[in-house]
Amino acid sequence: MRLRKQELGDRNLVGARVEAARKKRGMKQKELLAQLQVNGVDMNASGLSKLEGQIRYVTDVELVALADILEVSVDFLLGREN
Repeated sequence: MRLRKQELGDRNLVGARVEAARKKRGMKQKELLAQLQVNGVDMNASGLSKLEGQIRYVTDVELVALADILEVSVDFLLGREN
């Protein structure tokens, strides 16, 4: 497992929760990227890494797809519920 080289950013609220939910499901970034593409969201590995590192903004379409794939609510990803 590689450690994050950059500090966490402040461009989204969901990055840390996406990463935690992905890891809780035992899912690798590659697997999440494949599921995103199946759901019509075109994102590359760098984009996902930046999203999880809170360095990149998240679109509403991406937010909904991430919640569906990770089987969590959008409110959970936004930090509005535990």
